Amino acid sequence: MALLNTDAPFSPSLRARLDAFFAGIGMGLNAYMESRSRMHEINRLNALSDAALKAMGLKREDIPRHVFRDLFYL
Repeated sequence: MALLNTDAPFSPSLRARLDAFFAGIGMGLNAYMESRSRMHEINRLNALSDAALKAMGLKREDIPRHVFRDLFYL
């Protein structure tokens, strides 16, 4: 005799696959938003004059290193 659990609409394996699917989407969306934010910062700094960058202690070629400084030890 087979027992059916009518309280749970999804089997445990299906629930685990759905969880993994939506977790993957969430991680991808988070990575996209983070990179978009950093690209916005790079574009903002690139739009500044060399004098303004110098006042901030930056050179134009150091902008990517500055923006990603928390992710990479450069």
